Amino acid sequence: MSALKSGMDRKTARKYLQHPERLGQPRPARDWRTRVDPLAAIWREAEPRLRAAPELEAKALFEHLLLIRPEQMRETQLRTFQRRVRQWRLEHGPAPEVIFPQTHRPGEVMQLDWTHAKELAISIAGHPLDHLLCQAVLPYSNWQWATRCQSESLLSLRAGLQAALFRLGKVPRLLQIDNSSAATHQISGAGKRDFNPEFLSLAEHYGLAVRTIHVGCPNENGDVEAHNGHLKRRLEQHLLLRGYRDFASEAAYDQFVAEVLTKANGQRTVKVAEELAVMRELPPTRLCEYDEVECRVCSHSTIRVKRVTYSVPARFISRRLRARVYEQHLEVYHGAEQIAQIARVPGRQAVIDYRQVIQALLRKPGAFARYHYREELFPSTTYRRAYDRLVQDHGMGAGELEYLRLLKLTAELGTHAVEGLLGEMLCPDTPPWRAATLRGTLCPPSRVELVEPIVDLSVYDAFLREEVGHVA
Repeated sequence: MSALKSGMDRKTARKYLQHPERLGQPRPARDWRTRVDPLAAIWREAEPRLRAAPELEAKALFEHLLLIRPEQMRETQLRTFQRRVRQWRLEHGPAPEVIFPQTHRPGEVMQLDWTHAKELAISIAGHPLDHLLCQAVLPYSNWQWATRCQSESLLSLRAGLQAALFRLGKVPRLLQIDNSSAATHQISGAGKRDFNPEFLSLAEHYGLAVRTIHVGCPNENGDVEAHNGHLKRRLEQHLLLRGYRDFASEAAYDQFVAEVLTKANGQRTVKVAEELAVMRELPPTRLCEYDEVECRVCSHSTIRVKRVTYSVPARFISRRLRARVYEQHLEVYHGAEQIAQIARVPGRQAVIDYRQVIQALLRKPGAFARYHYREELFPSTTYRRAYDRLVQDHGMGAGELEYLRLLKLTAELGTHAVEGLLGEMLCPDTPPWRAATLRGTLCPPSRVELVEPIVDLSVYDAFLREEVGHVA
């Protein structure tokens, strides 16, 4: 009856009734085994390996021992082995690093960091977009803002920081960043990484004190590091709800990221208001988000900007130009005239626009075979296949000339107008064709009715009589 009322097993109740002194006493530790240790044969070999490499995973060590000692182990002993390793680490393994929670003050610090976003699998008009996100976070309120960028550069830092500050509307006291070369590229004689003058100039404009974390200690930037994962998970969830990951343009993707961040920050308004109350006002001007570079156009009709070669129109050969280098693109000026806007592609050492060199190549088609930037003249894999097909059907010289004529047609009509028909012409059962075949299909000649002109020479006769009379 006592066991029934207390919800206790009858045998346990009988034990406490018979020995009331045990009530409330801890259960004595057991110093004996109830069965033979199944890991006794291999533990003597496993323990030295754990001492030599404490980071070794239990499953990897188990699979290794199973491979070299199959007669002493069974696959079903994996969980037993993992529990033994866990207990060994608790008693003999190194103690994990202690993380001390910090008390954040409103309006004091903004943390900034970059994170790769390739795992989001974003595409623009069907083409994969490999990019980073430059994120700024206020640790007190968890307010965050992020901008798309291509690299951890000073340009992306400047654009990302200014976007966050102007979105926030106020300036905190301190900016904290890791030892990225965008901010600490120079190394002093003492072996310490000093701040770049350009970065210090940016911080001075907004009145920000700056500091970096210690090398190899990302936990010191823990808030923004954690938010990097949170941001990508949040974007992933919104992409799943959206149903597809392709965007019409980069601007559409940027708008998507901004909408997701705006919704997230809407849940933090109370603490954000506390931060804004103690922050300083923004300066009246915003710094330009580009670097300006002077360059001369060489005889190849190219310029070199930040170790990358770009093509420009041939009429500017030997002229001095001015390039504004943004994070995403390049603007080229001749005086006050903008002559080109070129997308910056990470990882490429040359960006050649076939439309700017095709006319010169048609005058010298033999130069195409060994042109240093020949691979840049294939707008897509379809054009590369078209080149191979033309060379196969017409020979090397004639095939290359036909391909140049194909590029000329593409320069006139655009890749969207040509590439679809070009893909159909590459079918194996299609007979040999030339660029003129595509031109005839895409640009059919219009019918012009010729009318025989009526020649009236009376006007000329009158002119002659007038001139002769004047001379006379």
